[in-house]
Amino acid sequence: MSSGDLIADRRADYAEAMLPQDPAAASDLYAQALELVPGWAAGWFRLGEIRAEAGLDGAERAFEAAMAADPSDRLGASLRLDLLRDRSLADVMPSAFVELLFDQYAAEFDTALVDRLDYRAPQLLAAALTGPQGRVLDLGCGTGLMGQELRAGSDWLEGWDISAEMLREAEGKALYDRLDKRDLSALAPEDAAWDLVTAADVFAYLGSLEQIVGWVAMALRPEGRFAFTVESHDGDEAYVLRESRRYAHSERHLAALLDLAGFEARIGRAVLRQDRGAPIWGLVVHAVKRGHGTGSAHDGARAAPVPA
Repeated sequence: MSSGDLIADRRADYAEAMLPQDPAAASDLYAQALELVPGWAAGWFRLGEIRAEAGLDGAERAFEAAMAADPSDRLGASLRLDLLRDRSLADVMPSAFVELLFDQYAAEFDTALVDRLDYRAPQLLAAALTGPQGRVLDLGCGTGLMGQELRAGSDWLEGWDISAEMLREAEGKALYDRLDKRDLSALAPEDAAWDLVTAADVFAYLGSLEQIVGWVAMALRPEGRFAFTVESHDGDEAYVLRESRRYAHSERHLAALLDLAGFEARIGRAVLRQDRGAPIWGLVVHAVKRGHGTGSAHDGARAAPVPA
């Protein structure tokens, strides 16, 4: 991401070249470049990274300057600020950051997740979904990995995602009856429209889940199902932001939230994927919206036990 100023770009290039040997000098050169282009968000972000990783003073100031230069925060400077603090202050990731991340990642998404990271969330969710699924909404559908598991049992399958490039990849698989570009952190209310809502590996990009769980509770028909995964942590906080810039959630807080929102939930633990050779443990959740009667169009179609 060029600054638009040739001299500033050259100083940044020199800074990158000397970074392995002298991070402090590299930091100073970046600061000199930014004197020429004080509105260069990517330069401030990179200066923050250099200072944070080298333990130099001023990382917070640099990330704050990146946010001031780009209020939409496409680079996720607010997340880097949170990682410098003792706890996360952000409820959700910046929408522009998530959109840019997945627009850039779309073309190699399937290969990276399935072949390199042994991504299993769609299969873990699908293994516990039995019987007819009716009208299905796949939140954060990405390239359609969850859709591949849902298509056969769905009367209508719709996918929503914030990334236009991910939706383009999904469209090429011809799995969904409808695809739409939506920001899951800003959904309009939808009343009793769906029999099943899924979200495979999506809530790692949302910290607080109160809003989305409440939305799903309204959007589901009585006795409708809600199946999703989250990365898990064992601390007291409802959620934490990890160094991977993904949120992990507490089972205790998640269970209480689902109960409060009117769900009967079954939660299992499983390895969702690998990251740098290490297993990423998460929670596999199957929840049923409490209904008013004893019967349902989906009797016999409840979630099966979550596989280990």
